[in-house]
Amino acid sequence: LSHANERSADRRLKIGYVSGDFNKHAVSHFIDPVLAQHDHESYEIFCYFNHPVADEMTQHLQSYGGQWRMIAGLPDESVAQLIREDSIDILVDLSGHTGESRLLVFARKPAPVQVTWLGYPNTTGLPTMDYRLTDGFADPPGLTEHLHTEQLVRLPESFSCFRALKKCPEVGELPLLKKGYPTFGSFNNPAKITPEVMRVWSKILLAVPGSRLMLKLLGADNVALRQVVYDQFAALGIERERLELLDAVGPHGEHLQRYNNIDIALDPFPYNGTTTNCDALWMGVPVITLAGRTHVARVGTSQLSNLGLTELIAHSLEDYVRIAVQLAQDPERLQTLRTGLRARMAASPLMDAARFTRHLEAAYRQMWQRWCETGA
Repeated sequence: LSHANERSADRRLKIGYVSGDFNKHAVSHFIDPVLAQHDHESYEIFCYFNHPVADEMTQHLQSYGGQWRMIAGLPDESVAQLIREDSIDILVDLSGHTGESRLLVFARKPAPVQVTWLGYPNTTGLPTMDYRLTDGFADPPGLTEHLHTEQLVRLPESFSCFRALKKCPEVGELPLLKKGYPTFGSFNNPAKITPEVMRVWSKILLAVPGSRLMLKLLGADNVALRQVVYDQFAALGIERERLELLDAVGPHGEHLQRYNNIDIALDPFPYNGTTTNCDALWMGVPVITLAGRTHVARVGTSQLSNLGLTELIAHSLEDYVRIAVQLAQDPERLQTLRTGLRARMAASPLMDAARFTRHLEAAYRQMWQRWCETGA
C-alpha cells in the first residue's frame, strides 16, 4: 500500500492510538501517564476509542487534549478510511487480540507505520503490523524474535509506565506483626492459577507452618466454586482453614485496601500479572516472580528489574519456593520492603512518566525516520 504522508523525518508527527480501553480498565493505568506527558509541539495525538461506554476515566483522558474519534460500531473499512483522512503517521494498537480490538483495521494498513503495544502480551500475527514495543527484560535479545511477525523495539528501561489511582489507601502495617503468621496472596485472574501454580504455592505453604494464602475469585461467594478450590488444594495437603477466598469488590480503592492483609504477593506463571503486580508493589507488598521464556512470563522480571529488586526473581521452581519461604521467615526484611516500596516505585522507571514518554517518542521518531528513508 502506498501512503501519501509527507516523508519529512523531523516534522510534527500524527500519532493515533486505537483502543477499546480508554475507560475504567487496566490499560488506562498505563496510557494515562503517556497522554499526560506527550510533547504536543512535536506530536499531534489522536485517540480512536472502540467502546460504546465512556466514563469518568474517559473524560479524564480526554482532558489531556488531542483529537478523539468514537469508532465503536463503525465498520473496519470506515475506520481505516477515517485514519487515512486524518493522515496518521504512526498508528498504535493498544488491544491486540483482546475483546475490543480493531486488528482488521490494522490489516488494511491505513498508516505507514503500525505498532502494537500494551494491551496484549504477544504478537498480533499481522504482516501489516510493523513493530511491537517491549523492553530488554521482558524480551531479551535473541529469546523471542522468532515468536513475532513484528520487529521488536526495546524501550531502554521499562516497556510500560504505571499511574496509580489518586485516592489510594495508605500502606498499612505489616500483617505478619498483627496476625502472628505470614499471609501470601494473589489477586490475579484465577485462569492464571494453573495446576502447576497450585502445586508450587502449596509447597510454599507447607514449608511455612501456619502461613495462609489469600486469593481473589470472581464468584467466590458461590459455595460450589469455593468447594472446587478447597478440594484442589486439599489434594496438595493444604487444609481449607489456610485459604482465604475473596470475592471481587467494587471500587478499586477497596480492592487495594485488601493488600494491607497480605505480606507477600505470588506472581502466577507462565502468565504473570501486570497491573496486579503494580498494585501490590504500590501497596508495599513485595512480589515474587518466576522468569520464563516469553514476554507474558517475564513481565514480573521486567518490573522487579526496573525496581532494583532482582533478588525476588526466581529462575527455577525450586528457586521460587526458596525465595518465598526465606522472605516469609524474615519479618525485618518484609518490614523494610513494606515501608519503602511505594517511594521506591514512585522514583523508578515504572512511574517516571516524563522520562518514559521521552523514550517512547524517541522510538516513534526512529520508526518514522526509517520509513522516510526506506518506505518500510
